[in-house]
Amino acid sequence: MRHNKKFNHLGRTASHRNAMLSNMAISLIMHKRITTTVAKAKALKKFVEPLITKSKQDTTNSRRVVFSYLQDKFAVTELFKEVSVKVADRPGGYTRIIKTGHRLGDNAEMCFIELVDFDENMAKTAAKKTRTRRSKKNVEAAPVAEAEAPKAE
Repeated sequence: MRHNKKFNHLGRTASHRNAMLSNMAISLIMHKRITTTVAKAKALKKFVEPLITKSKQDTTNSRRVVFSYLQDKFAVTELFKEVSVKVADRPGGYTRIIKTGHRLGDNAEMCFIELVDFDENMAKTAAKKTRTRRSKKNVEAAPVAEAEAPKAE
């Protein structure tokens, strides 16, 4: 039975896993989107989201805590200067995992993980897909009624 075993070890030692997640988090912060396996992306999501939440408060202590996880001052600066500004009003859910199929070599399930507020393409498609809930009769009748009404000049 798997009682209390929620943590995915990813087939690595603790030090290897921490180093890998740290490097992946740095890449995600710097590039805003990375391609990886689904298992690693889910582990990265649990690793990086608390760091993004911590970056909302730009204090010396929060910078030190984040630096202890990332060990890269350029990534910490990017996180606190740009990423935290964009996610300031978001209560959570800073990353998105989108599955892309299977890898050719070993058939591993692949995906890309990205920061939600930095994807311009998804923002554009979300804006285009908004529709009103009017029926076709109301939409067609509105312009016709305006055209038939006599104009008083």
